[in-house]
Amino acid sequence: MAVLSRSHPSFSVDIFQNEYLAEGAREVNAIVTVTATGGGTSGGQPLAPVDGGAGAAVVIMVDCSGSMDYPSAKMRNAREATGVAIDTIRDGVAFAVVAGTHEAKDLYPGGGKLAVAGPATRAQAKEALRKLSANGGTAIGTWLSKAKQLFDSRADIAIRHGILLTDGRNEHERAEDLERVLGQAAGVFTVDCRGVGTDWEVTELRKIASALLGTVDIVAEPSGLAEDFQQMMVQAMGKQVADVALRVWTPANAVIKFVKQVTPNLEDLTDRRADAGPRAGDYPTGSWGDESRDYHVCIEVPAAEVGNEMLAARISLLLPQPDGTPEVLSQGLVRAVWTDDLASSTRISPQVAHFTGQAELASSIQEGLEAHRAGDVDLATAKLGAAVRIAHRTGNESTFKLLQKVVDVVDPKEGTVRFRKNVSEADSMTLDTRSTKTVRVKK
Repeated sequence: MAVLSRSHPSFSVDIFQNEYLAEGAREVNAIVTVTATGGGTSGGQPLAPVDGGAGAAVVIMVDCSGSMDYPSAKMRNAREATGVAIDTIRDGVAFAVVAGTHEAKDLYPGGGKLAVAGPATRAQAKEALRKLSANGGTAIGTWLSKAKQLFDSRADIAIRHGILLTDGRNEHERAEDLERVLGQAAGVFTVDCRGVGTDWEVTELRKIASALLGTVDIVAEPSGLAEDFQQMMVQAMGKQVADVALRVWTPANAVIKFVKQVTPNLEDLTDRRADAGPRAGDYPTGSWGDESRDYHVCIEVPAAEVGNEMLAARISLLLPQPDGTPEVLSQGLVRAVWTDDLASSTRISPQVAHFTGQAELASSIQEGLEAHRAGDVDLATAKLGAAVRIAHRTGNESTFKLLQKVVDVVDPKEGTVRFRKNVSEADSMTLDTRSTKTVRVKK
């Protein structure tokens, strides 16, 4: 493990793997644990005021389509939650509020600009929330495009974060229009998405959050919005460094099969590789505060005879600098050693096995719920039974509890389940939305 000293958060990289391969074996798997400390969420330095150059900005996008008035408490709760979020913004942080319908309105401060948080601007912003009313359609791409314009108005701001609330489907724009906007926004800002109620599409918001390296969750009851918004804003205020890249270098004739974030959420980063010189590629990780994440790296190396060993990959954490030369925050090495010791070569790294199981857990839940919606109860029962078995084995208690709201668990060890009668749409959507949340290996 290597840790490099620096003025912003310190990063460390730990590699967990079984480096021993049988003769002729080619696949190397490793879990890369990245930890940042001193980022602001537990005693680190506060975010730099935007007036001083590099700081943070937040844009809150609130769905104001007609459906937000059914029931009327939904819009009222959205205003209240946005007000709570505004109160949580730290002095010196730039912010704006966007009202989203089939178009995007720059509600506060207006004029295509960002305000700078302080007592006066927070009060003005909360007063402006009185203008939020439900009327119109839903075109989320226009909201994201407006947010990008606002962020682009302050090129000096490094950490850019959006919060997006909706209660419905993206019905008033073409799918390709949303795709185009996501492509333009990727790498510019991150977004946490929240769906309120049960009339929105999980896959739709998951796609947005995935593209913009954020989170997605359900707030089944509008009364829960204020607490959720406050928590999201606290997390956003804890970010201290942006645009950190995970660089993977491999030797000649080695191929990267995939790079995935596996905790705290599952996210496949493989297709987001940006070439970074000979045999090296950068994968985006977004913004960091005081936190730790895990990544699963799989590499195919040339086969070798017993006794040979090689460096299969060099993992580096990089932060771009104004002069174009990235700062190396930390590094770790992935090795491959060929052996004829059966016990060594067949041992599976506990971390690799665990996170492989977490990925299987997520896919089993999503496939099971999809089968149930399609009326294939047998397949749905089999898939959710498998999910129960994996959640029980890996100690993912939160997911296990969510599964119990959808199925009656007869035998958790074997994964024997029966679908419960009259499962609520909220419970089904909550299980689907949170299926990608993972836990680490049990101690």
